[in-house]
Amino acid sequence: MAALRHETHYGDRVVRCFAERPTNIDVMFREAVARAPDRVALVLGDTRVTYRELEKKVEAVAANLTQRGFAKGDRLALLLGNCFEFIYAVLGAARAGIIVVPMSIRQRAPETEFILTQCEAVGLIYQADVAEHLPAPETTPQLRERFVVGDGAGVPFGALTAPADFAGVEIAEEDVFSLLYTSGTTGRPKGAMLTHFGTIHSLLHFEYGLALRDGDISVLAVPGSHVTGLVAIILTMIRVCGSTVLMPAFRARNFLEIAARERMTYALIVPAMYNLCLLDPDFATFDLTAWRIGGFGGAPMPQATIERVAAVLPNLTLANIYGSTETSSPVTMLPPGEAATRADTVGKPLPCADMVVMDDNGREVAPGAGGELWIAGPMVIPGYWRNPEADGAAFCGGYWKSGDIGSVDAEGYVRVFDRKKDMINRGGYKVYCIEVESVLARHPDVIECAVIGKPDAVLGERVHAVIVPRTAELQETQLKSYCAQFLSDYKVPDIVTFRPDGLPRNANGKVLKTALRG
Repeated sequence: MAALRHETHYGDRVVRCFAERPTNIDVMFREAVARAPDRVALVLGDTRVTYRELEKKVEAVAANLTQRGFAKGDRLALLLGNCFEFIYAVLGAARAGIIVVPMSIRQRAPETEFILTQCEAVGLIYQADVAEHLPAPETTPQLRERFVVGDGAGVPFGALTAPADFAGVEIAEEDVFSLLYTSGTTGRPKGAMLTHFGTIHSLLHFEYGLALRDGDISVLAVPGSHVTGLVAIILTMIRVCGSTVLMPAFRARNFLEIAARERMTYALIVPAMYNLCLLDPDFATFDLTAWRIGGFGGAPMPQATIERVAAVLPNLTLANIYGSTETSSPVTMLPPGEAATRADTVGKPLPCADMVVMDDNGREVAPGAGGELWIAGPMVIPGYWRNPEADGAAFCGGYWKSGDIGSVDAEGYVRVFDRKKDMINRGGYKVYCIEVESVLARHPDVIECAVIGKPDAVLGERVHAVIVPRTAELQETQLKSYCAQFLSDYKVPDIVTFRPDGLPRNANGKVLKTALRG
């Protein structure tokens, strides 16, 4: 483990840091290129990109963006799936000091419009097949340029990869590297400011905590636009000079085929994905002997799944990882080899992480007692993009209030009991109930509604909407179609139940979701 020391950052935060570290994402990438220029960095289908080739693309993107008027600190939004262009754009922007704003290709025009407007993005790179879900140009007047991957309206992405030399720009550790938008209990997404400083610490936590090796190979089976895909896979593989194999979308059979063919050594996926892989009738025929580290997070891993994985993949070490967008990914990690014996915990805080359990009065509770998990450390974001109200509610003395209820025992193991925030975890995707409820409430035939999570053996939870209808003619399909116009597909209710007699409430008029859950 590398040496640690305390440092002051973001004004008055004192945090424990790795003493030796790259100063920013681009420096880290350049180090990888210098170490192994001819090693494969990216794989998609039959196409392979070496670090030397990737360096040329990154240099070109940085240079061409700058020549087109993009300046340090400008926001460049990305509406791209798992493709080479996504990684070219992320690394090219990082070299030029431009802030990337990755967005989910599953979101709809109102969601995209809000993000583009809130962060005042001046550029957008999008893939042609999501063009129908882009906001109208007049709704985002600050957006100067649209670049398209594929055939569509805008400047072809190839214009950004034409050979060009970049003059260089000074990038400080605390400069914002990326804005990742995360929903909250207000229903409006907040732009978490991931800095070079915080992100680098997360990469070092992954490297040391999982004992990753030089040249490891991972499969990007989760969206690159999410913190797990961006930080835990893409950038972590660059940190260890490894290879990222891109999957445009997760399919269990395809994942197994790729993992076997590419000799995958490391993966970080949600428990639902492990379950889907285990359901494949030909699972035992795939050669997964190279798979050494199996990270999981986003939801608890059932003990039965852990046991089945251990039985069919005896050489695989499972590692439970707990973190969030606001912590640039990992906060705790279950020490390798303890998944079977400590399945009820999410492990221990990582070397630079500080975690305390607080009651509602802001007092630390005794070891083993329950309370809200507050998290500090270099990987915790400095705040949300231009949102002082959200900062005031979520941060206190350098600690981020996670909204999760849990405990830390005398040995330092962390347990997460429940969520203080009203949120559904659908196969690793966060769905905030109030966001779905806000859309449903606008339907003219909905009097009132409540959204809850319904347990599901594969996804963990499904989105269940309970509706008080204005008319008996209202159909489940109508509501789903209505929601699909405004929400990402994974947020659209899976199940709709009608309650003409109204929702259960307590004496204060608050809806009793516990009664709805049964």
